[in-house]
Amino acid sequence: MRQVIIIGSGPAGFTAAIYAARANLAPLVVASSVEVGGELMNTTDVENFPGFPEGIQGPELMAKMQAQAERFGAEILYDDVVSLDLEGPVKTVTLGSGAVHQASSVIYATGSAYRKLGLPGEERLSGRGVSWCATCDGFFFREQTIAVVGGGDSAMEEATFLTRFASKVYVIHRKDSLRASKIMQERAFANEKIEFLWNTEVADILGDEAVNGVLLRSTVDGSTRELALNGLFVAIGNDPRTHLVHGKLELTPEGTIWVDGRSSRTSVAGVFAAGDVIDPTYRQAVTAAGSGTVASLDAEHFLAALEQAGGDPQVAEDIEVATDIPDPATDEPETGSAAA
Repeated sequence: MRQVIIIGSGPAGFTAAIYAARANLAPLVVASSVEVGGELMNTTDVENFPGFPEGIQGPELMAKMQAQAERFGAEILYDDVVSLDLEGPVKTVTLGSGAVHQASSVIYATGSAYRKLGLPGEERLSGRGVSWCATCDGFFFREQTIAVVGGGDSAMEEATFLTRFASKVYVIHRKDSLRASKIMQERAFANEKIEFLWNTEVADILGDEAVNGVLLRSTVDGSTRELALNGLFVAIGNDPRTHLVHGKLELTPEGTIWVDGRSSRTSVAGVFAAGDVIDPTYRQAVTAAGSGTVASLDAEHFLAALEQAGGDPQVAEDIEVATDIPDPATDEPETGSAAA
């Protein structure tokens, strides 16, 4: 039986694996069969992750995180979790291959999934002009007219990246101002290939075998018009991947996994959560990585308390909670490489 199983392989999952491996917990990371690395695998230039002043490609950053986790002894498994049994002292993780793994603790860090428009033509034309990943599909739209739906950083990044290929990029946004960061807005506004369609939403996606346009609707007066397009990229946010723990872990009103204060402790003793599945607000790679650190340290403390508790996870959590607030009068800060 394992000490800890980590479900997820984004910044939170791999950072948790690095810390758990360095603590000699020999973590098993269930990394997914097709989506190893999380959202950053679909990102081009990452300019705000500390330590890379010139920026770094998203897939390269995730490859480095994985290599670092493996260097310290983490085992990476390319499979998908299909069911979980989280009650009791032994947590059971069942995979798509049929394999079953057990552990004393679980760190759940499955990230988030692209949010969809919910239009009938969206699924039908997926891969035929509708996309959620500019870096995956932008190449196919050379010298064509496309649109990006959204108003956040992801939408601005997608639109700016797509100007490398497309002759024209529309940005369709429901409001009259963007929620993206100032620097991302400035880049998009300065790009001659980008045109903004304010107070506008997509009412329908047009095309039989491939996208040939969209039906636009004004959010001000409800009027509609058609816009000819070759492709539509949806960048309206993400939803936490919590489907495996519905009915098993307590969720927040936002749909994220509830955790106890600043810790990663969930409503079930021995189960910890990290990254986008607990964060409805910031959702940055660096905050996810920090969250993975917290989860790993919490799991380490829980496993140590489990021995004192005679294997009872609830008693172990009570011990952990009682001892996880340092006393500034007696605790001295760690120094040197072990604390880094």
